[in-house]
Amino acid sequence: MPKKADANQPAIVKAIRKMGASVQHLHTVGQGCPDIMIGLNGYNYLAELKDGDKPPSARKLTSDERDWHRQWRGQVVTIENEQQAVDFVRSIRESGL
Repeated sequence: MPKKADANQPAIVKAIRKMGASVQHLHTVGQGCPDIMIGLNGYNYLAELKDGDKPPSARKLTSDERDWHRQWRGQVVTIENEQQAVDFVRSIRESGL
């Protein structure tokens, strides 16, 4: 069953796009798939979004998300707020990727 977007997803996506990256929403895929894919400098980055305003217990990965993360052989990052999103994009730029 596809999941709903976290309440902070629009603000995080807006912050990422403002930095010049593209964003593809994936949260409707379900089955533990990360919420968004970020495109920057010819590379794709997967991000699981969690609402940093919620208590830690409400930010835990679901069992489907844990399984997906454990089985995935590529990159995935968890982002909880706009500042973390900006910092992630900035770190990609600074790394030269």
